[in-house]
Amino acid sequence: MAFPGTRTAVEWLAAAAPDPDACRWEWERSPLGVALLPAGVHWDLLITPGELGGAALGVLRRLAAPPGPVLAAAGTARLGFFVPAGTASHWIGTGVRGAGRGSWIAVPYPGRAAGGPRWLELPDGRGTLTDPVLLELALHEAAARALAGEG
Repeated sequence: MAFPGTRTAVEWLAAAAPDPDACRWEWERSPLGVALLPAGVHWDLLITPGELGGAALGVLRRLAAPPGPVLAAAGTARLGFFVPAGTASHWIGTGVRGAGRGSWIAVPYPGRAAGGPRWLELPDGRGTLTDPVLLELALHEAAARALAGEG
């Protein structure tokens, strides 16, 4: 099932691929509905442990500005937040991995259920990314709440 803006989200994501047509072809024909896209071109990915990332996403969703795209690995053991390109190489944080230039990410077709990674926050097609400063603050708040026993 498609969501409003699927076409623009597909075009925005495919634009990061070395061959956008091959990327769209892979999404259409891959049994998992995923394509490999290079990080570090239009965006980087910050990968968090699932529980911490989920709590941080909850914090981000309460803010006025929406978060950028967020992927969940099969299950929710890890979450990947799309942030501006170059962020991964400067990120310092325990337990958070960065995927930037030279990394490839398995990205599912927007709005389509697949057996692998899935979208928790869909790309809007306009290039909205999560602000790394807001993500850092959300991670701190989520960690503080977990330590205080607030979940």
